[in-house]
Amino acid sequence: MLERAEVDKVAHLARLSLTDTESEQFTTQLGDILDYFEQLSELDVAEVEPTTRAIDVSNVTRADDLTPYDDREAIVACAPDQEDEYFKVPKIMGES
Repeated sequence: MLERAEVDKVAHLARLSLTDTESEQFTTQLGDILDYFEQLSELDVAEVEPTTRAIDVSNVTRADDLTPYDDREAIVACAPDQEDEYFKVPKIMGES
């Protein structure tokens, strides 16, 4: 059984300021949660494979297909600065 003093100690360590009503409420709620975990610990899960989700979920994403874009001039024209058919970017490494 969870004691109110334990909840107050955890609240103090977490730098939380609880009112008497909140402290009492959390003592009851956290006690119920710990009781539930105690019930779960009685289950035999030796043959259960560890999972991260209760149900199988897979990402639904589009295929990453390579598609050539033939209008090179249109792409370079979108750049803020270009030189001939290339993007022009600021120099990031000096000779010093």
